[in-house]
Amino acid sequence: MSRPEVLYPLFADLTRLTGIGPKTARSLEQIGVTHPRDVLLTLPYAGIDRQLRTSVLDVALPTTLTVAAKIGPHRSPTNKGGAYRVHAEDAKTTFQIVYFHARADYLKRILPEGSRRILSGKVELFDSIAQMIHPEHVVEEAAASDIPTFEPIYPLTAGVTQKTMFKATRSALQMVPDLVEWIDPAQKDQADWPSFSEALQGAHSPTTQDDLATTASARERLAYDELMAHQLTLALARAHVRGGTGMRTEGDGHFRERVIANLPYKPTRAQNRAIDEIAEDMAGPQRMNRLLQGDVGSGKTLVALLAMLIAVEAGGQAVMMAPTEILARQHLEGLQPLAMDAGVCLDLLTGRDKGQERRRKLDALERGEIDVLVGTHAVFQSDVAFADLRLAIVDEQHRFGVRQRLALGEKGRRADVLVMTATPIPRSLALAQYGDMDVSVLDEKPPGRKPIRTALVSSERIEEVLERLRVNIADDRQCYWVCPLVEESEVVDLTAAEERYKRLRAALGAHNVGLVHGQMAPGEKDAAMARFQAGDTKILVATTVIEVGVNVPNATIMVIERAERFGLAQLHQLRGRVGRGEMASTCLLMYQAPLSERGRQRLEVLRETEDGFVIAETDLRMRGYGDLIGTAQSGVPRFRVADIERQSALMAIAQSDARRLLADDPSLKSARGQAARILLWLMRQDEAIRFINVG
Repeated sequence: MSRPEVLYPLFADLTRLTGIGPKTARSLEQIGVTHPRDVLLTLPYAGIDRQLRTSVLDVALPTTLTVAAKIGPHRSPTNKGGAYRVHAEDAKTTFQIVYFHARADYLKRILPEGSRRILSGKVELFDSIAQMIHPEHVVEEAAASDIPTFEPIYPLTAGVTQKTMFKATRSALQMVPDLVEWIDPAQKDQADWPSFSEALQGAHSPTTQDDLATTASARERLAYDELMAHQLTLALARAHVRGGTGMRTEGDGHFRERVIANLPYKPTRAQNRAIDEIAEDMAGPQRMNRLLQGDVGSGKTLVALLAMLIAVEAGGQAVMMAPTEILARQHLEGLQPLAMDAGVCLDLLTGRDKGQERRRKLDALERGEIDVLVGTHAVFQSDVAFADLRLAIVDEQHRFGVRQRLALGEKGRRADVLVMTATPIPRSLALAQYGDMDVSVLDEKPPGRKPIRTALVSSERIEEVLERLRVNIADDRQCYWVCPLVEESEVVDLTAAEERYKRLRAALGAHNVGLVHGQMAPGEKDAAMARFQAGDTKILVATTVIEVGVNVPNATIMVIERAERFGLAQLHQLRGRVGRGEMASTCLLMYQAPLSERGRQRLEVLRETEDGFVIAETDLRMRGYGDLIGTAQSGVPRFRVADIERQSALMAIAQSDARRLLADDPSLKSARGQAARILLWLMRQDEAIRFINVG
């Protein structure tokens, strides 16, 4: 399918717009503006009131003013680089127009002595004289309407001026075609939104500060269009995954009952609820596409095992994929004793399996002798075949975007898909990132989990911290020491980690300290982790590679150096590495003094709560969406107009609207369906268009 002809003007070359030549077009490309459509969706972020005033008198200065004035004599600077001054007189007083590095001939031409001009610019007092420095607008009285009464201010990049952007947006607005409405009429009426072209006109022609708010009718409509296109894409992806006829997988419960009977505690209400939701999905005719979201220590592993046992009870197989070999092995260790209780055959497949050993596992898998396979992405290589795969589970889903989820679904052919994340995600981000999925949330912890004491400690007190670690080592306890995030670069972070590793070895004994970081070869990293898990090393110095998953019940202290540089959600994840055994645990957030007020507030949130969802919402509120998504959250889309922090309610409406539209019109063939296709092209959701059943 190719782009509809009606949209051609909006995807034309930028140089078609007034005032944009090849050089300016290249500058605009730096901020992702490559077509007239991008210019239209680059909305003003502020505005300047340029209503005509009578005089600069009686106005609180400094401020931006527009006045009519009679132009008086010009005074050239007495020294090089000095101020060029022009005398001006409005209805009540006199003031000066000031230019630096001025060209006298040009100024005499635009401000001839004795003429009347409308001037607009910033006015401030200097030595009790009102001065307008470098006016932004100088026009004859007859051309007063050339100065907008409320001038929109656009985000810029080097080589692009406000005047250029203003001209370009006016030029782009003339290209907007008349498009058929894609919003549900009832929704549009209820929200009292303008049409798409009216919304663009309104958003680019604000008349007051209120018109710049996310709640302004024109802006809200455009934000909704963006969110609707995104949610349509997710809904189409969801229909694509679910549309492959699924298998009804119903277990009789005999394996699950054995596992639950052997547990030292009862599953929480949240775990039972999640299992019921998963069992219901698996028993249905459509493929399951579900996200299991649980805070650190909420018991996701048990839910995953019980879900896999449903597949085995029904005579099928299940697979669980982890992002690293360390995690895959850890899952195996956690699941093995429970699987043995149930009499289920569990095995591991990673990139380390070679030759005959790998062949043996693949043959056993294909014959159906392995019930549950745990592994890394190696389990999705083309030579891995299952006898009857019913359920595929992916751990740490935030490392995969929608595209990878779809590829995973393809491999499982008709298998149900469950993805898990230990990163609590604010609702707005969850809708943006996982809108194609149904969500189960584990929001309570199994009984017996000890709270982790969290303390803020200045890095000046490092000697006290080292003394604490010596006592810990003497008691045969272990500790993580996480090194600072220098920047989003493993290479630079590594230098800090190696430096800290050397110092701790000197202070605490070389044999006691291990090191693990992202630049290590997988075998080395696994060996360092294995030594720590076995208790051979007491202190593990690490970059954030240990954020996800590793389980060492004997580790009771987590030191996070330069904690103020980390995101709250990431600190919460790191803290969750301790408190996994019987002993009381502590997390020390080491900061570099002086800590800003805001920095202290952020770290105190961690001291006050262990609820990952509260922490994630606070992080989103304090750092903002742009910072929060970082590199780990690469599955989250960027929006030009929509603000998903403030407009998560709008996102939820867009999600239900998109799902309802597809339920009524799966192929998008109705008039509104055809309009929705235009929206997808307009918002560059080309990926979605592949999913539409064309015929």
